Amino acid sequence: MGLIVQKFGGTSVGSVDHIQNVANRVIEEKNNGNDIVVVVSAMGKTTDQLVGMAKELSPAPSKREMDMLLSTGEQVTISLLTIALNSKGYEATSYTGWQAGIKTESVHGDARITDIDTKPVSQELKKGRIVIVAGFQGLSETGQITTLGRGGSDTTAVALAAVLKADKCDIYTDVTGVFTTDPRYIKNARKLPSISYDEMLELANLGAGVLHPRAVEFAKNYNVKLEVRSSMEREEGTIIEEVAEMEENLVVRGVAFEDDITRVSVLGIKDPLISLSSIFSLLAKEHINVDIIIQSITDDKSSGLSFSIKNQDLTETVKILEKNREALSYDQIEWESQLAKISIVGSGMISNPGVAAEMFNVLAANNIVVKMVSTSEIKVSAVIDQAHMLNAAQALHQTFNLAGDLIKN
Repeated sequence: MGLIVQKFGGTSVGSVDHIQNVANRVIEEKNNGNDIVVVVSAMGKTTDQLVGMAKELSPAPSKREMDMLLSTGEQVTISLLTIALNSKGYEATSYTGWQAGIKTESVHGDARITDIDTKPVSQELKKGRIVIVAGFQGLSETGQITTLGRGGSDTTAVALAAVLKADKCDIYTDVTGVFTTDPRYIKNARKLPSISYDEMLELANLGAGVLHPRAVEFAKNYNVKLEVRSSMEREEGTIIEEVAEMEENLVVRGVAFEDDITRVSVLGIKDPLISLSSIFSLLAKEHINVDIIIQSITDDKSSGLSFSIKNQDLTETVKILEKNREALSYDQIEWESQLAKISIVGSGMISNPGVAAEMFNVLAANNIVVKMVSTSEIKVSAVIDQAHMLNAAQALHQTFNLAGDLIKN
């Protein structure tokens, strides 16, 4: 007998029939003799619908009120799933994030979990009940409802698995596992039997939507056994672990891509020593995530700075920079949108020089201009025009032998 945390995403609970299916999957594990904690997302497109209604009322609704609004989506799901389980003769209790003891920092819209009081969930488990927890939400130190950002239910599930010392955390979704690239867009994408925490973290940060990056961080930091699997199909998924079994001659393990990228350039910076730290401190204070950074020094000793952000953060970024123009001492700001980021990831890249060169050769052969570059030991990323994103992903996927028809599973 063990403890299993299960997480079901929006598609998996998108209708009453789907919720009945989830209830049956939960009951299967319960009948195997396990204690079960289930984390669920809002049903289907509920979150998008709630956002849409808010935007009809205001182009820039209060972040506090958005958290209050969006947190209701998961509350609908936990109640319906609990009702389904009770109707099948199984005792279950539903908890909102804050009832489950999830505490977060005081940030609306993208809060981080700071602590979890396990007492409420543990008490119900001791009574033999299945515990259903609303993902994506918590309570700040000042008593405010907060949400964890897109994909935050993954983080809720893995964090609960960590603090409860669960034997396993299963992430149920609408795909059968982690693929070499997004199978919705790239033909011949292949499911990986396993992948390392580090590789998965890079892929998640680079646009692979199958797992939230913070969830992978929790899994790595607390050594949580994690499996991504389908809620509809009965087959093994992808195991995420410290050291994944390497496939022969597979240097690159995945290709990730992300659209809606903007490059911001701050030109004519007079005092780069002061301005650079000030720019990123100001943006960090407003929780604007900066990705790739490039600095250049001109002949007149002034500095130029370019960095990438998500399109949605452009207005706020420009506002912050212009408000502090005198203190930052720069000449002008320029930006370019309609960009995308294409990346290759693989632990084998550490011991195989020339992978980056091969990537850039492929992009050049397809007449794709590289505008920014970022590297680590296990990944290479390039910012390109958004119009070329899928062509680039397909070419790289084929070049690095990731297609299902080229490699045996």
